[in-house]
Amino acid sequence: MTAHDPPRELTILYQDSHYVAIDKPPGLLVHRSPLSRDRVYALQTLRDQLGRHVYPVHRLDRATSGVLLFGLSADAARRAAAAFASQAVDKEYLAVARGWTDAVGVIDHPVTDDDGNPGAQPARTRYRRLATIELPVAVDRYPSSRYSLLSVSPETGRRQQIRKHFKHISHHLIGDTTHGNGRHNRFFRDHIGVSRLLLMARRLAFVHPFTSRPLSLHAEADSEWQTIAQLFGRPLA
Repeated sequence: MTAHDPPRELTILYQDSHYVAIDKPPGLLVHRSPLSRDRVYALQTLRDQLGRHVYPVHRLDRATSGVLLFGLSADAARRAAAAFASQAVDKEYLAVARGWTDAVGVIDHPVTDDDGNPGAQPARTRYRRLATIELPVAVDRYPSSRYSLLSVSPETGRRQQIRKHFKHISHHLIGDTTHGNGRHNRFFRDHIGVSRLLLMARRLAFVHPFTSRPLSLHAEADSEWQTIAQLFGRPLA
């Protein structure tokens, strides 16, 4: 999807009387921004699709796909946003990084969140390596190229936190045109057929603010992520 695509129906993953969750496609902004000329946004598209106002609870970067939650009232959005702010939401992302990461790790490094806050803000990200591959192609300065498929859980919610954190440990995310490595991005585009950022919000789990019941929301792997699953030889179910 590009910023110039016409509006299209969004995939709804969950809906009740308080919340609706969609599977946000890559390339779609959550809402209007003075820095963008986009004419299509998730918030407006979902509002028109449902025929009612919706209120964003959190955000995903334009390039990131996956589970995105909205409140169906301002009060519902505030309650869910409070759960995010208090780190009471379990978030899992899928990502592909350059190189072989550690089997498990924690990145505890301040990042600038670009929201007008002065200086860098505390940020913490946990990750677990799911699979690795080594391809006999000299993409960079080595005769072969290594990649890691990761499960990533950010404990804080800074803007582009995951992307900045993996740059910090020199395992840039594939498809990241801001913080990534252009040679590896081009290799995936030209030889794997995947040109997007390989970062997907796969799961959100939290206690429903109104029913007090556990709620777990999942996004399915699309065709490009299925290509990645075949590349790594690991199903993404």
